[in-house]
Amino acid sequence: MIAMPIALAVYLTRRFKSGWRLVWIGAATFILSQVGHIPFNAWFFSLFDSGVLPTPPEQYRLVFTAILLGLSAGLWEECARYASYRWWAKDARTWGKALVFGSGHGGIEAIILGALVLFAFIQMIAIRTADLSTLVPAEQLDLAIQQVDAYWSAPWYGTILGAVERAFSLVFHLSASVLVLQAFTRRHIRWLFLAIGWHAFVDALAVYSVGTWGPYVAEAIIGVMALISLGIIFALRDPEPEPTLTQQAELPPVLDAAAAVGEHDFEETPQNLEDSRYN
Repeated sequence: MIAMPIALAVYLTRRFKSGWRLVWIGAATFILSQVGHIPFNAWFFSLFDSGVLPTPPEQYRLVFTAILLGLSAGLWEECARYASYRWWAKDARTWGKALVFGSGHGGIEAIILGALVLFAFIQMIAIRTADLSTLVPAEQLDLAIQQVDAYWSAPWYGTILGAVERAFSLVFHLSASVLVLQAFTRRHIRWLFLAIGWHAFVDALAVYSVGTWGPYVAEAIIGVMALISLGIIFALRDPEPEPTLTQQAELPPVLDAAAAVGEHDFEETPQNLEDSRYN
């Protein structure tokens, strides 16, 4: 979860020769979006708990929650992505730079979640052989023992689900960054709305799948969404622009012998040939 986004960013920055600036901007964009997104979710869902908004019926609650969470994530993250393109990453107007920007946006999310997983792992190592009765209240002891046992008895393939999900999510974030870029390169705001809708759909489907069919089926569905994201990325691919005249002027000059000779009128007379002979 930590290594994959770093490797992706290294590859993309080298592939498109863009440097790390757009990676950092993408990472900062995600963090700033969560500064508003997380408190908004806490406030909005508290309206149901306090009775300000009516609680949906039990049979529709999961669908309702999944849709709301998806829309919230789509609005906050994609609007933040749009704002960064418009006011911060003004030079990110090519397909390659959009991928670099997206690697930072999705990459920092993966790194943060990976750090949390690593912290939990260190905690579980610390308490694995400890006497839990000295660490938790008596009424929570049985639950704590069950949680520790469940953690260490999980199958190996279950322990890598987080990494698999982050790999799929990285592909999604690349597709979302390419989609939002179209609002600037094609000059129409509908591409932002498409990105919001795509984000909302993927997140809502993930939440509903986990709650209905469990994590393994959910990851399979998210994998299909990653394949669709890959299709979006390459469907919107544009050739990278040729270097501008300014960029070409900055390149070291290459001497063209033929052109250099052509700059002077050189008459092949017997006298000139005799003067230019080299012994």
